[in-house]
Amino acid sequence: MKRTAAILLCLMMIISISACGKSGGVKNTVRGGMKTYYEMTDGTWMCDGYTYKYRLEISGRMPNAAADTTFVYLSNIEEITFERAYMAAGISSSTDDYFQPEEAVLVEMR
Repeated sequence: MKRTAAILLCLMMIISISACGKSGGVKNTVRGGMKTYYEMTDGTWMCDGYTYKYRLEISGRMPNAAADTTFVYLSNIEEITFERAYMAAGISSSTDDYFQPEEAVLVEMR
């Protein structure tokens, strides 16, 4: 009996210690765009294993377009211009215009 209690106590301690290192859980899961992404309880965003500080909705009209487009990026860059957003969304033929995965990721386009 004492041995079982000691084992249970050790397991509880291991679980509580491992839970301390977690930065927070998922507050909201967003599906239906280009990618599934997560709003975390600590205010950050996650997608494809990367953590981002910001969720940016960037709207404007591309050259020769009949209507406005909105790009939704998860980003560690505080501001992204509309021109940079649409070029990085696949319009540009230059890879220099694209974001590195740790910088920003396009999750929705409408």
